[in-house]
Amino acid sequence: MRRGRLLWILPVSPVRKSFDIDRFLGEGLAVMMKVRNFRILRPRASTVVLFVALSAVLSFMISGASSAQQPSDSRPRTAGTASVEPSPSPQNTQPTPTPAQSGPGRRIAPQLGAPPPPPVLKQKPPDPTSAEIDANSTLKIDTELVTLHVRVIDRNNHPINNLGKDEFKILENGEPQRIFSFNSEEVPVIYGLAVDTSGSLRPAFEQVLNAAKAIINSNKRGDETFLERFISSDKVETVQDFTANRDALLDGLDSLYIEGGQTAVIDGVYLAAEHVAEYKKGGDDDRRRRALIVVTDGEDRASYYPETELFKRLREEDVQIYLIGFVNELETEKGFIRKSPKEKAVNLINRLASETGGRAFFPQAISELPQIANEIVRDLRTQYVISYDPTNKAHDGSYRSIKVAVDQPSGADKRIALTRPGRTAPREGATVSRPATKTTASPTTNNNARQPATNTRKSP
Repeated sequence: MRRGRLLWILPVSPVRKSFDIDRFLGEGLAVMMKVRNFRILRPRASTVVLFVALSAVLSFMISGASSAQQPSDSRPRTAGTASVEPSPSPQNTQPTPTPAQSGPGRRIAPQLGAPPPPPVLKQKPPDPTSAEIDANSTLKIDTELVTLHVRVIDRNNHPINNLGKDEFKILENGEPQRIFSFNSEEVPVIYGLAVDTSGSLRPAFEQVLNAAKAIINSNKRGDETFLERFISSDKVETVQDFTANRDALLDGLDSLYIEGGQTAVIDGVYLAAEHVAEYKKGGDDDRRRRALIVVTDGEDRASYYPETELFKRLREEDVQIYLIGFVNELETEKGFIRKSPKEKAVNLINRLASETGGRAFFPQAISELPQIANEIVRDLRTQYVISYDPTNKAHDGSYRSIKVAVDQPSGADKRIALTRPGRTAPREGATVSRPATKTTASPTTNNNARQPATNTRKSP
């Protein structure tokens, strides 16, 4: 049997201007179907070459037609299998710039630009009048507040309460002062109780102790008291130092006794007022009211300190002095130019009270002592505490007069404001000299004795 041959007959039309792919495939398929015997079909090298050539021509024509319909892309293509790149770490956020493409008609692909630099906050220029304060810092204000304890009474010596800040005016040397703080609430009291235990108080000594106990029993929470006994200049003793313990204070009063000697009233008041003023000064309790209660006959015979030195020191302190004066037993006879002992004692007691904004009491009978004790307690509890920042800042040690005025309502009783009449300005670099102290023997052992130095002045 003769082997059949596969012939590809390509009809060619001399006048055909275009190549019809569909007709070409259809005619070629028809020729192939005319082959009678497929079992003798054997691949020949020429047939394979012809088929590959036709496939290449067909692929070229199809790809050319497709590329003519799509826009050109200037970005480079990477052949081969795509690989997944790991995502960049969060720290490297700046993108890698795309290299610029050259050539006519080339377009640069858009890219995300680098973020703008963060804004810089301009520092505000420092204000010389202000400063930052840390939460744990202590704010210190360079000022000298003057504190006044003011009692307001009517003509019958009855206290007037419930007054406001705007109803008070303060003058220092005639100049109005701005009120810095105002307080009408009841505050704790730091006070001393100085008792004259010289022989002149022997007749009323038991009632004096009862009056002192009534004052101590009126102490409230936050109050502190110290006890002092004084006789002569070398016997000014602390019986009980500051404490809030009533039992200790009452025991101290029970230990007091009468002792003879040359009464030193000025020394006793000087040292007691100094102790009250210096106790916890500048601490948390500095706002507490400070007072001194003195029980004496007022006759000073041989004190170390002169009277002028006492009042100079009292003007520097903020201590109110309340005095109970037993002057009835003093002599009333006086000389041609000399005051009587009683007159001198009354003048001293009144001046001590007025210079410090306190009060003086002169009982005519022992039965008046309980009422006097109640009035002292009431005055200590019902006062206005007013502070002002003085306009005169000079530290020249000069005396400044103080006047407190209170508004007078129409149709009501006259209001009278009572406080200390002045103060002594501090002196730059001045220090207060203190006398030496020593312990004196007494019938009752006392290790808290405080006395001035030995008196070198001659007594008149």
